[in-house]
Amino acid sequence: MSEVLDTTLNIETPEGVELLLPVAGLAPRALAWLIDAMIKMGIIFVAANILAVLRTVGEGLLLLTMFGVLWAYNVLFEALMQGATPGKRIVGIHVMNADGTPVGWRGATIRNLLRPVDVFPGCYLFGCLALLFTKDFQRFGDLAAGTVVVHRQEVPAKNPWDNVNPQPTLVPLTRDEQEAIVSFGERRGQISDARAEELSTLLTPVLGELDAKQLRGHAAWLTGHRPKA
Repeated sequence: MSEVLDTTLNIETPEGVELLLPVAGLAPRALAWLIDAMIKMGIIFVAANILAVLRTVGEGLLLLTMFGVLWAYNVLFEALMQGATPGKRIVGIHVMNADGTPVGWRGATIRNLLRPVDVFPGCYLFGCLALLFTKDFQRFGDLAAGTVVVHRQEVPAKNPWDNVNPQPTLVPLTRDEQEAIVSFGERRGQISDARAEELSTLLTPVLGELDAKQLRGHAAWLTGHRPKA
């Protein structure tokens, strides 16, 4: 179900790298919300039983605890734990800025302060409608904060030069040109095929006509990799 509702957010970084981020739809976000709600209820339940022995003082402390849990829980986790509350982390999603940068205190605070708007008139009706009718599945809090919720992508721990045939460059290169080629090779897995071919044409005046595969081969050579004997 979630795969049907999810989409992809394309972001181009200042370095020219295109990031393809799978945006989380209604189903995974609802599941994450349910898990977080259960955790919050558990914290309040435990606090209520502990503070009950303090009678009147305990009631005041319980109200403060409830306020902190209901209002600060999401902000603290999203700002301090890479955009993920415990529920989001279990489901495998997290909050980030719409430009691909990590969410900070400002974004986490704004998106959660506007949560009552998404809840109105009940059962998160406005928030669910916003998710279904916005391109990147943003509720009103996300639209105001400039944030999106995406699936967490695990970066495989492997050599970026596996299955790459190193190819020596036949012309001298400046330091900046070498760094640009190596950066391309290291980030090739994050770039779409079309964008990779487009970037490779930028070096045509320097290296002549070549495709993305050849450019990656030059990158491998510049980093010291050599063909296996």
